[in-house]
Amino acid sequence: MTDQAPPPPVTPASQEPVPPVPPPVDPAAPAPAAAPVPVSPPAKKSPVKKIVGVLAVIVVAVVVKVAVGTVLGGVFGGEDKTAEAKVGDCLAALPEVAEGEEKEAPNAKVVECTSTEAAYSVVGRIDDQTEAQAAASTECAQYAAEGEEYATFYTIPPGGSGYVLCLKPTKP
Repeated sequence: MTDQAPPPPVTPASQEPVPPVPPPVDPAAPAPAAAPVPVSPPAKKSPVKKIVGVLAVIVVAVVVKVAVGTVLGGVFGGEDKTAEAKVGDCLAALPEVAEGEEKEAPNAKVVECTSTEAAYSVVGRIDDQTEAQAAASTECAQYAAEGEEYATFYTIPPGGSGYVLCLKPTKP
């Protein structure tokens, strides 16, 4: 007999070799040092980029303010130039309307009654009206003589209440 080591065991082709098991880790041993990561100073922003960024924020803020003012202005009184109209005031920038017709008047405003723009004088004001009340109202008739022409103007937010102005033409 010879002193030769026995040949290694042969594994069948269908079995995969078992990976080696790593040695146990000693918890008291120091952790291996990590590879150093190169550090570079933070990149400086160009002053032009900062200015453009600030301007962009300002432009967005202005656009939002204008949009909100336009959409909500009539509801909260920001754009309503007739909100403080009272008896004796005059209005301008009202569209021509036929009897029974309604038109929006986004440019209506209070003006001096001596102004050439003055088209109607306010002869009555009725507050706390809903849109349905204002549209069906005949209350302004009390401010006109029999057969005299009169008009109504109202500003009422949807679902809310507002005012009706009773108007007489300033020019015959």
